[in-house]
Amino acid sequence: MLTFLLWLLLLAVSWPLALLALVLYPLVWLFLLPFRLIGVAVDGVLQLLRAVLFLPARILGVPRALRG
Repeated sequence: MLTFLLWLLLLAVSWPLALLALVLYPLVWLFLLPFRLIGVAVDGVLQLLRAVLFLPARILGVPRALRG
């Protein structure tokens, strides 16, 4: 809702810039989509690595405060 109100403000101040933003937003979103997918994949790999590294501590029953 806030984004829409900001766009309406931009429309009132400079309508050509607001229309340009309206047209370019989906194109920028499509351009950034692969980077977002790479970020999700890297986060998953790092979470898996963390789980593997902390597995011995979980098996031995080390308190959570000492694991990090």
